[in-house]
Amino acid sequence: MMYEVRDLRLSFPDMAHKPLIGAAPRLEVLKGLSFDVPKGAVLGIVGGSGSGKSTLGRAMLRLLEPTGGTISFDGTDITHMGEDQLRGMRKRFQMIFQDPMSSLNPRRRVGGIIAGPLRLQGLDGLTGRVDEALDMVGLPRGFAQRYPHELSGGQRQRVGIARAIALRPDFILADEIVSGLDVSSQAQVLNLLGELVRDLGLTLAFISHDLSVIRRLCDRVLVLHHGEVVEEGATAALFDAPQAAYTRELLGAIPLPDPHQTWG
Repeated sequence: MMYEVRDLRLSFPDMAHKPLIGAAPRLEVLKGLSFDVPKGAVLGIVGGSGSGKSTLGRAMLRLLEPTGGTISFDGTDITHMGEDQLRGMRKRFQMIFQDPMSSLNPRRRVGGIIAGPLRLQGLDGLTGRVDEALDMVGLPRGFAQRYPHELSGGQRQRVGIARAIALRPDFILADEIVSGLDVSSQAQVLNLLGELVRDLGLTLAFISHDLSVIRRLCDRVLVLHHGEVVEEGATAALFDAPQAAYTRELLGAIPLPDPHQTWG
């Protein structure tokens, strides 16, 4: 297994309800989640706003430390691993963020952005690695000299993907990465991710509130509601025969195509 998650819990201080004297109460965001992510799988993590899906993703990459339970990555317990140990492992799991304009340094050229994680890992041959990453995401190598503001939204998201795959990780977490794109750009990015999973042997977790996107890309689905897993299973089975009422509610919100719609 790429990931084995058992009874995962995570809480934060609830500062909105902190008393004048004493510690703030804890707000539990993840409430005992257990699931596996097989190697090579494309797992969709879906749920409404406040379901805990982004918090779960950050905990899986140890950007947040759990308050309970365990997270095992490729057989290694990383639940409370120190930052020095994590530094050597981070090249194996990478993240693509939702908003590339906020996650890409506007003062750095694309080449420098992609090379940043490579440099942190002490790797050499950076120019060749950057060119290879640009090739893999379908961007001209000349884009290495451009700044993020000179690119379209879809191109910026491809730069984010290039930065993530440049280290040749085993696992990538993509957090709502197509939600801000137009339909055409969404389709291109989803196709690209599918190709990279196949060509690089990646394991992918794809966070989204949009089940129609999950259905297109993922082979397994994890449905979260209020910090709990309400359903998990193969994508086809879950869409054909959802067991949880909340899953049926989400499926019912997917807009159906208009059979009378014509396209010019």
